[in-house]
Amino acid sequence: MARKRRNGNVFSMSFLDCMSCGFGAVILFFMIINAQTTRDVDAPPERLMAETNRLEYEILDKRKNLVLARNTMEQLEDERAEAENEIAEITALIEKLKIELAKHDNETLAKIERVEKLQSDIESLEEQRKRLLAMEKEKLEEGNKVRSFTGDGDRQYLTGLKVGGERILVLVDASASMLDRRIINIIRRRNMPEAERLRSAKWRQAVASVDWLSAQFDPESKFQIYTYNTEAKPVLKGSEGVWLEVGDGEQLSEAIRVLRRTVPQNGTNMMSAYDVINQLNPPPDNVIVLADGLPTMNAPQTERGMVTGQERLRYHYEAEALVPSGIPVNILLYPMEGDYNAAIAYWLLAYRTGGSFMSVSEDWP
Repeated sequence: MARKRRNGNVFSMSFLDCMSCGFGAVILFFMIINAQTTRDVDAPPERLMAETNRLEYEILDKRKNLVLARNTMEQLEDERAEAENEIAEITALIEKLKIELAKHDNETLAKIERVEKLQSDIESLEEQRKRLLAMEKEKLEEGNKVRSFTGDGDRQYLTGLKVGGERILVLVDASASMLDRRIINIIRRRNMPEAERLRSAKWRQAVASVDWLSAQFDPESKFQIYTYNTEAKPVLKGSEGVWLEVGDGEQLSEAIRVLRRTVPQNGTNMMSAYDVINQLNPPPDNVIVLADGLPTMNAPQTERGMVTGQERLRYHYEAEALVPSGIPVNILLYPMEGDYNAAIAYWLLAYRTGGSFMSVSEDWP
């Protein structure tokens, strides 16, 4: 059976209502916008021009500030670039100065080291010069000496004695007073055996002094050594009134050896000692006297047991009168107890004759 066709409406009432409301809203919105636009267009032109001018002025001001800022930035950039250049130049100069300073320091250090080395070389050469001069002087002295003498501890002494000359006479006191410096010890020692008397410190010192003096003699000179007590006699027998040659030192060494075995004894007669000066021909040009006090007699024999100080001084001046003028007399005075006038008397003798005087210390030579 055939169905019945129903007639239907595409649009219902509700849809039309919605469409109408939508179109109405669009028209209303358009009218609102159009009204606002018309109001703006209808605004007075002066106001718009003022606003435009104000905006343009602000734009110009901003542009001016922008230009000033840009100029300032460019100036700062230039200053910064200039500062960087100056910094670069200063840095380069500093590096250059550092290099020059380092070079200068090295040169200065090298110069200082060179100067110090030169000073050291100068000092070394000076020491070498002094050493060579000393060696040369020693060689010269050794070349002029036929004998050598070294004191205790290898000491050297400056005596001021005149030991030179062509003819040298040495007069050695060999009286009993040369056994000691004290009278009581002299009395005790003179009664001892000869070996004990030879070991007396004072006598050994006198022999050592002659040994030292003989080491200063020139090989070309002549000498004579006499001992004196009550009378004077040469150390080497058979050489009375004869000058001995220093030469190679053989006779000189023999004289010292004999002197060491000579025993001090008896009194002191200076007249016999000084008379030797007149016996030698030709006379000596230098006399060295080893004594310890004023004479106790004026003749080889005497009956007097004791003499006073004034008598001893008179004996001295009587003996001194025998010394010829023009011959220097050098005195080596050894210590002696109680003989206070001896030093001044012998000093006057040395002064008058142009010789020298030395008071011998305990450790000489």
